[in-house]
Amino acid sequence: MEKFSFGGGIKKFATAALAALVLFAGGAAGSYIATRYTLTESGIAKESNPGGVAVAAAPLLSNAKSPYVDIVKRSSPAVVNIDVETMVTEQPMVNPFQGNPFFEEFFGEEFFGPQQRQSAPRRVPRRAKGSGFIVSKEGYILTNNHVVEDADKIRVTMLDGRTFDAKKVGQDPTFDLAVIQITANDLPVLPLGDSNATEVGEQVVAIGNPHGFENTVTAGIISAKNRTLQAPGVNFQGFLQTDAAINPGNSGGPLIDINGNVIGINTAIIPYAQGIGFAVPVNMAKQIMDDLIKHGEVRRGWLGVTVQPLTASLVEAYKIPVKEGAIIADVQNGSPAQKFGLQRGDVIVSVNGKDVKSSEDVVFAVRNILAGEKVPFGIYRDGKKMDIDVVLGDISDAKGAKRQTRPQSRQSQEAPAESTKLGITVVANSADFSREHGLSESGGVVVTSIERGSRGQRLGLRPGDVVLEVNRNKINSLSDWEKAMDSNAGAFGFLVSRGGQTLFISAE
Repeated sequence: MEKFSFGGGIKKFATAALAALVLFAGGAAGSYIATRYTLTESGIAKESNPGGVAVAAAPLLSNAKSPYVDIVKRSSPAVVNIDVETMVTEQPMVNPFQGNPFFEEFFGEEFFGPQQRQSAPRRVPRRAKGSGFIVSKEGYILTNNHVVEDADKIRVTMLDGRTFDAKKVGQDPTFDLAVIQITANDLPVLPLGDSNATEVGEQVVAIGNPHGFENTVTAGIISAKNRTLQAPGVNFQGFLQTDAAINPGNSGGPLIDINGNVIGINTAIIPYAQGIGFAVPVNMAKQIMDDLIKHGEVRRGWLGVTVQPLTASLVEAYKIPVKEGAIIADVQNGSPAQKFGLQRGDVIVSVNGKDVKSSEDVVFAVRNILAGEKVPFGIYRDGKKMDIDVVLGDISDAKGAKRQTRPQSRQSQEAPAESTKLGITVVANSADFSREHGLSESGGVVVTSIERGSRGQRLGLRPGDVVLEVNRNKINSLSDWEKAMDSNAGAFGFLVSRGGQTLFISAE
């Protein structure tokens, strides 16, 4: 066993103590230097706070404000709250037990109140709210048509508390837009952007008065473009879709991009969904707004055709040489389309030099053009490329150009011959038959019944349809029909007349 040396222990202890003192002094010196100097790419820089006062460390994340803050500050003063009052007729509430002594004891005037004594309807005000935004120093305000459509009184409230009575300048139910005007000085104005340049994924801000909560701001992105929305009173192609929260009361308010420019007018929502709202593109609103201010109405162009999308089965059945475009299913009598040579079966591939990828493109393009303008249409007819110029008419002329259904008369007593193929039963059509049954076409064959679960049912025909063509072959008799249906075609394309309008139906 090794013998313990007292002197050696003292020496070791002294060495350890000296090392600890050196380490402490080094740490203190390092801390002092760190408070006075900063390491940079170019060397060591002296600290600008040599007094030793404690300074908070710089945050890891930038403390810059969200870009939405500046957008809202600049935009909100031009967004207005719109209160409308509409006089409606209210029917009196009548006591259903009046005259019955037993029930009158329990359900008398005290229960039904004074209204039960009224014998005539009365006019009462109905109030609603919406949004809008100022677009000019002259006090013009853009909003939705449904916000002010039947209003008898319109009151506008600004962010600064000023209120004004407004008057209607013009309304356009087709795109649900309206212009109203107030008289005031020093009005803020929102700049209008370019909705065509807007891309899916861009950040946007919606400002409005949802449920009466004035100047509410929500943010999101553009979820999609060129959305079609079909609902009672609304049938519009070209909406911007956004997930920025839009609620009742937002209608007519602006949808603003990250640069502070209006790119849309908030118009509609899907009530049973979240994050699905729709706005009218501002480029459409610009033209409509100008027309409403100048004329009080929109002088929109009218072509006079019904168009359908090109399906794969229709392309195959009709041997169409393109896969994108819109096919003309019907041409109205007396329309500009008929006058300038467009025909049923033409495939539109461009309008005004812009490519057409769907039937919505045609509808949107024509609605974007004013009456009287000459518009070039690029089409394919019988596999050949053609260009046809059409001078658009006025949409107001469309009412007198719709196809008329022949009046229905007495049914024939003699049952016509019929044929059944693929579960579809048809009879031959004729002038007498069409007149007797109120049909708009006197040729082809008429579908009388379709067997449930048959292949014919899957083809999409309905009883009452008049089949005019099958795979581009005209049907003039029952034998034509049987030959066409026995052809073992991979796809069927039918041209039918339904409800006075022709359309194409196709299926594999």
